[in-house]
Amino acid sequence: MSLKEHILNDVEILSLSEKIGDIQKLFNQLTYTHLPVENEGVYVGCISENDIRCFENEKTIDDYRYALEGFYVRESNYWLDSLEAFAQNNSNILPVLDDDNKYLGYVELNEMISLFKETPFLHEPGNILIIEKAFKDFTFGEISQIVESHNAHLLGSFVSKIENDMAEITLKISPSGMNEIIQSFRRYGYIIISEHQEDTFNKNLKDRSKYLDKYLNI
Repeated sequence: MSLKEHILNDVEILSLSEKIGDIQKLFNQLTYTHLPVENEGVYVGCISENDIRCFENEKTIDDYRYALEGFYVRESNYWLDSLEAFAQNNSNILPVLDDDNKYLGYVELNEMISLFKETPFLHEPGNILIIEKAFKDFTFGEISQIVESHNAHLLGSFVSKIENDMAEITLKISPSGMNEIIQSFRRYGYIIISEHQEDTFNKNLKDRSKYLDKYLNI
């Protein structure tokens, strides 16, 4: 799904000649972290509310042009691309440009998140499984094969963390044979991070641990 149908136009783009004091008042009326700025009809960047509060009222944006942040998305981008841009720029508004860098409007973070909520990853019933393996050793093809070999469906997957060359992968799996799927991942060298009631491997370990403690206390 492209961004075209989600573009809003109720915030006009600012010009470099705008007074800082006027923009501070505008931010008082809005809930956005940034506002877009243009020069002679061409987008040049966004000014952040945090920066604008530190500038002198009587000066213009042009005096602080160095502070503009040049992030944006294209109208041809898909909505999922926008989530990455929001995260990278710590913003709740993203300017949308055409191929000539003309400002078309903007998209809001909350609306893009609402679209994500409607995806099968969050909307459909299923089980969340978090696994871990060396980043260089795992493939999403292998993960899909493991899940589908047990007649289950992979509703979504993403790398949720990378640390010390280890990748943590979060999976959403249709509710089917979780214990068998978990054991298969272990056979392929994956570490199971999340806890599951169906995980008989962990249950057996706990039972044996309790038995050993009881034996040692005799």
